Amino acid sequence: MIPPWDIFEAVTTIGREVLPMLNDETRRKLRLLNVGEFIEELEIQQQDPQTLALPFDDRFQLLADSVYQRKYNEKVQRLIKNAKFRLPKADIHDILYVDKRPLNRSIIADLASCRFVDDCRSIVFQGYPSSGKTFLGCAMAKEACRAQHKARYIRLPDLLEEYAEKSVLPGGKNKVLNKYAAFKVLVLDEWLMPELSKADVEFLLELTERRFDCTSTIFCTLYKREDWVKRLRGGTYAESIVERFAHNTTWVETGDVNMLQYLSHA
Repeated sequence: MIPPWDIFEAVTTIGREVLPMLNDETRRKLRLLNVGEFIEELEIQQQDPQTLALPFDDRFQLLADSVYQRKYNEKVQRLIKNAKFRLPKADIHDILYVDKRPLNRSIIADLASCRFVDDCRSIVFQGYPSSGKTFLGCAMAKEACRAQHKARYIRLPDLLEEYAEKSVLPGGKNKVLNKYAAFKVLVLDEWLMPELSKADVEFLLELTERRFDCTSTIFCTLYKREDWVKRLRGGTYAESIVERFAHNTTWVETGDVNMLQYLSHA
């Protein structure tokens, strides 16, 4: 891989030699440097007399900014696509703070800063059916993608089904655990909705152990904190899972306003 400073010097040299239109040799050199995006941006500059009148150092700064923004946008879009959000259009700017909906703007704004990811804290969105839990989970994870973190959305029933299918294969259990332990942000929707078997709880204990204190998990659930141990079949495994999220998790109640019904009358 070519060091970044060598790329800077090479592109600077090429830029000083740019003719009214890029020639084939210049294009070849840029592609060899793996900075082919500079070709299009340089050609855009060639069409703007005001930009051409600027000193080369200023032109290069504009060029670097444009290429960086393009690469950033492409990476974010790729992260969002790979996250497989249930609601890919969910966005924190579209969150509705309606009457009787117990959402705190300052708490949501703090979470949207993604400090919770840097601090490896988790989030629980808890409330009645159709109160917007999935929307909030997807919107918050999308902000993590914009901060260039790798995220993934999955319903707990689908996760357990995938684990059951892969666990019968050689090394399948570890492959599933490693896969979902690796995401910096994991959205677990319909958390604790299905009836769990002993094997399910053992899997969730191992997964939460691998994710604890080094990643962030976003839970979307109907169940209040005091119901978690019971939904996890009780016992030490259940208590261990709950304990991992007792002190480093932000709980957000979404209330009982049916947002689907509210939006249908908006």
